[in-house]
Amino acid sequence: MRSFQQKEYFFGLFVASLILWLIGLGNLPLRDWDEGTYAIVAREIYRTGNWLYPTIQGDPFLLKPPLMQWLIALCYHIFGVQEFTTRFPGAFLTALGVPLLYLIGRLAFKENLPALFSALVYLTLLPVVRHGRLAMLDGMTISFFLLLLFCVLKAKDHKKYALGIGFCLGLITLTKGMLVVVLGGIVCLFIIVNQQLALLKNPFLWIGMVLGNFPAVAWYFAQWQHYGNIFLAVHFQSQAFDRLGKAVEGNTGPVWYYLLEILKYGFPWLLFLPGGLYLSWKNRDTVWGCLILIGTIVYFAIVSLMGTKLPWYIMPVYPFLALAIGANLSYIWQNGQFKSKFLTGFLAFLVIVGLAGCAYFSIFDKQPLLIVMSVVLAITMGITSWLVNQHNRQFIPVLFTGMYLVLAMLMSSQSWIWELNEKFPVLPVAALIRDNVPPGTQIYTSFAYGRPSLDFYSDCKIIPASIADLQDKFADKSYLLLDKEILQKMNLKQSKIIGEAKGFTLISSLIN
Repeated sequence: MRSFQQKEYFFGLFVASLILWLIGLGNLPLRDWDEGTYAIVAREIYRTGNWLYPTIQGDPFLLKPPLMQWLIALCYHIFGVQEFTTRFPGAFLTALGVPLLYLIGRLAFKENLPALFSALVYLTLLPVVRHGRLAMLDGMTISFFLLLLFCVLKAKDHKKYALGIGFCLGLITLTKGMLVVVLGGIVCLFIIVNQQLALLKNPFLWIGMVLGNFPAVAWYFAQWQHYGNIFLAVHFQSQAFDRLGKAVEGNTGPVWYYLLEILKYGFPWLLFLPGGLYLSWKNRDTVWGCLILIGTIVYFAIVSLMGTKLPWYIMPVYPFLALAIGANLSYIWQNGQFKSKFLTGFLAFLVIVGLAGCAYFSIFDKQPLLIVMSVVLAITMGITSWLVNQHNRQFIPVLFTGMYLVLAMLMSSQSWIWELNEKFPVLPVAALIRDNVPPGTQIYTSFAYGRPSLDFYSDCKIIPASIADLQDKFADKSYLLLDKEILQKMNLKQSKIIGEAKGFTLISSLIN
């Protein structure tokens, strides 16, 4: 009976997560940088059949391992090249992380309730949902990591599960390269502290390590043989080791950078995190307390001390935070002990936030779905605040339900990738280029930097250049994509204006 119930919860969570991760998945263009880059690489794999040595616009793509690009290219073969197929592999695998976390919770807590609450927290965390829907590496990497943790915990009583440890490490390596050292190190430390050293004598572990890591080792060896030391310099030095000690491409921040990221996007569940971490410390001799503390402290310390800071680097810590919060919510449900005044006040503040959002979307960004979303948020927080004030534990399912509905409406809207509004929209500009310029053409632009999404949609290589370089390229009969200010400054005699879109003019030489 208990096994049947676990299967019900597993599949129920998986269906709920698939809905949240796949709804409206293709309703917005790909964003810079990773989405556009991986889409270009995958499309070239799809077009050329060159699966072993991926390229980007004809040049070797040495930055990342190819598993994500392989999966996207496979989707292109089956369903065609579009936004949905670009994002589907990452979204599907990230959604799998929700029921996986439930299984991990079952093994760690030895109880159903904290495991279920942990999975529901993970399901309704904004950064996990939004980032996991993008064609980026982090969501699927975390799911492979969760599968790794599941195999480690399960192998304690069922030795054959140790086979999966090596395969999971291999999948992480083929997805995000050197991150496997950090995630694998966390697992090793957990095994040592949790006194699970008997695992090292398990023959299935070593069989899995050999078989599971063979594809990754073979791919890396093939790249080194084909490209030589340039592959090592780019893939390992530039993309991994350099990011530890210095800020790459200006992506820097203070040591508390990721604390601020969690504070910005972790509500309302962040309210229950301090209590969850306190319970983990009190129960540090248990499997779940040990796992939460090691995962949270070690990973958070490593990324905080890194020189390069990017918002998605913090993603692997969210499963551990969800476990801690799930433990606290389960404690509250079973014991009814929580600080009602503080929670009531803060949830009441979130009601005001929801109403303010309703007013904003009614006046400045008139999307009916976002207006309804804000109303649902305000109602959810209002009911939750009242229930908390009444010391009624039913505030927990109300909060889960409300947050799920809020996120479902946000992901169905035209605003879930808010970064698209920070720069000019690429689709009209790309359409102008695609309709007038042969595929694969190099075009020089006055825009300050290259945009992989524009390259993807235009099927051309758009290269930023200075005014002097633009003048030279025009003399060489190249196509130019210029904004109005630069167009007025340049002396373009015998030029032909092909068309305009979103403040950019496409120009060619009359001599072409």
